[in-house]
Amino acid sequence: MDVWLEGKKVRLDPQRALGKGGEADVYDLGDGRALKVFKRPEHPDYLGLVPEQAAAKARLAEHQRKLRAFPTGLPARVVTPQALATDKKGVEVLGYAMRKLDGVEPLRRWSEPAFRRAGGKAADAVTVLAGLHRVLGAVHAGGVVVGDFNDLNVLTVGPDAYFIDADSFQFGPYVCPVFTEKFLDPLRLDAGAQALTPARPATVESDWYAFAVTVMQSLLCVGPQGGIHKPKAQGARLNAVGRLLQRVTVFHPDVQYPKPALPRASLPDEVLHLFHQVFVEDRRGAFPLPVLEGLRFSVCGSCGLEHARASCPTCQPNATVAATPVSAVRGQVTAKRKFTTRGVLVHASAEDGTVRFVYHADGAYRREDGRTVMQGALDPSLRWAVQGDVTLLGQGGRVAVFTPGRGPEFLGVDVCENRPVFAANASHRFWAVGGGLWRDGTYGPERWGDVLQGQTRLFVGPRFGLGFHRAAGLRGAFLFSVERKGLRDGLALPWPSGQLLDAEAVFDGDSVWLLLAEEAGGRTVHHAVLLGPDGAVRASARADAGDGSWLGTLRGKCAVGGALFCATDAGLTRVEHRQGRLEAVREFPDAEPFVDAGRGLLLSREGLTVVGAQDLTVLRMS
Repeated sequence: MDVWLEGKKVRLDPQRALGKGGEADVYDLGDGRALKVFKRPEHPDYLGLVPEQAAAKARLAEHQRKLRAFPTGLPARVVTPQALATDKKGVEVLGYAMRKLDGVEPLRRWSEPAFRRAGGKAADAVTVLAGLHRVLGAVHAGGVVVGDFNDLNVLTVGPDAYFIDADSFQFGPYVCPVFTEKFLDPLRLDAGAQALTPARPATVESDWYAFAVTVMQSLLCVGPQGGIHKPKAQGARLNAVGRLLQRVTVFHPDVQYPKPALPRASLPDEVLHLFHQVFVEDRRGAFPLPVLEGLRFSVCGSCGLEHARASCPTCQPNATVAATPVSAVRGQVTAKRKFTTRGVLVHASAEDGTVRFVYHADGAYRREDGRTVMQGALDPSLRWAVQGDVTLLGQGGRVAVFTPGRGPEFLGVDVCENRPVFAANASHRFWAVGGGLWRDGTYGPERWGDVLQGQTRLFVGPRFGLGFHRAAGLRGAFLFSVERKGLRDGLALPWPSGQLLDAEAVFDGDSVWLLLAEEAGGRTVHHAVLLGPDGAVRASARADAGDGSWLGTLRGKCAVGGALFCATDAGLTRVEHRQGRLEAVREFPDAEPFVDAGRGLLLSREGLTVVGAQDLTVLRMS
């Protein structure tokens, strides 16, 4: 497909794709600008999806007028249309050119416990949020409502926050047609609503409600509708609609607070009371900026908790770390702690039953034997992998390879979705660069096959690997042996139609469990796909993110003998393949004290190893 921009023909090259949302594809124009092209009803992502096709048709029709009437004078931190992209005749609007932002992260990262543990500081989040507060106020002053304010259409570059997807902004006669469930103001719903579909248009007040959700998520790693509703009466459990209508928030005594989230008590009572006023008592209006800017965070020297109180809410002043028992038994589960640190575990994997890991302590990154890999402060932008005694560190388009007794070597790699593309198992490391998949060899790098440059995600297990790309209208996946060159491509996966947020792969013998997270229709949905050795789909499942099920989180999973063990806040769940479906077949509630939805799982020679933020614990189940 071609479009015309400023009188010139522009070919849409998938290799120059910057991202893919539920409504549009974005390309790098190469001149400091990006090109956003709206998906047409016939786009491959909408194949067989009649409602999405109808929405695309309506969206294109409205944009013919709306984009030509887009307001001027908005703040510099709003990425606005700069030039319209049209058909050859200049009649039909197909998209628009806009400023390209480099080195971005979605605001959502601040709400991820793993990001916070890896060095994302609450004080930095406050700086970002305070700046975003001023931008939002200036947008409103210009007579514009964001409408679909959420943590994916705000991108951060260092301490600066930028609004993107401005084409959905609400102004004049143009109402914002989209919304995101987690940020939906309940005052926009009818009292008897059966679904999370707003009955009233967005307002300045609903934007500030969404901002308050963002503040809470960024500081506590949980939003007001987080947690699982567990009332004493079995039949009284509310669904998402009921919770929002009845204001049953995470502050409610019948809601189980998520274990991976940060303690509520880490914030001052004034802030917690403000959250209660907004989310339970329906207070509206601009979030008080002095309250936000007045937060002062410190790290407890005893337990390591980052908090904004005069003293640590979980420790007595000057307390020492309480010694946790090395072994514990609960029912049918025996737990034995194998490693603990006052620092942070940043990566762990199992190689032939041996757990290998990287942790940060005393100002340095270290391996499991205590040797120093690299000096430096915690940095959440770093990506880690291990290959036996070799440690791989990726950042941007470069991977440093640390081999004991030698200086670091460096690899140039592709960057996909702002992440370096590389992976490793016990024997080899693989990386993508320049349209090729490469493996380390005896005499130097060996080309393993051809991949889509800058668009490929890569995972490697003990015996084979998996890769895929999803750029513009192109979608493809492949398997490859770790010992023999060549790719088995053309895999037919059940591709999500929305914006891909995250992906993970868990290998088990000759099969692989592919886990995907997408934003679609205003909600985050998780997919699990079990692939056989030929790449055929054996079974699949889907679930809403955060629903408390085994698929409510993407990580914290380990494949053992054809089954998938999943960590949840309620314990462990065993999942198996049954007649084309992935089903939970057994629960292990006795494991509850030792696991949660934010912990990893690995299979070691000793048993199932639970990877926490600061410890490794082996579980045995009778």
